[in-house]
Amino acid sequence: QGHLVESGGGLVQPGGSLRLSCEASGFVFKDYHMSWYRQTPNSKEREFVAVVTSPGGYTRYADEVTGRFNISRDNLRSTAYLQMNNLSTEDTAVYYCRAVTTGGSSNYWGQGTQVTVSS
Repeated sequence: QGHLVESGGGLVQPGGSLRLSCEASGFVFKDYHMSWYRQTPNSKEREFVAVVTSPGGYTRYADEVTGRFNISRDNLRSTAYLQMNNLSTEDTAVYYCRAVTTGGSSNYWGQGTQVTVSS
């Protein structure tokens, strides 16, 4: 059974940076595309933030974070990362990591990590 554990969240001032990590276990990491999603208190759904594919390492971002966030992965460490720069209060949310195979036949979610941007 696959397992994802996010870390790196916390409180940061507007304009600051954070790096989230997502450590995977229990499945073949390189066979999964890795994504980050987020959910705000007022939202019923998680919104897509970024994805990095495997193989290939291709990336795609939500318009709201393009140019500020960077997603990456380390297949040797079975870990995905989300570098978040120039954070604003609107980035405050619980951030979730997701692992999914092409076609969605296998899918795992982490438990989430809270990011709060506030002065």
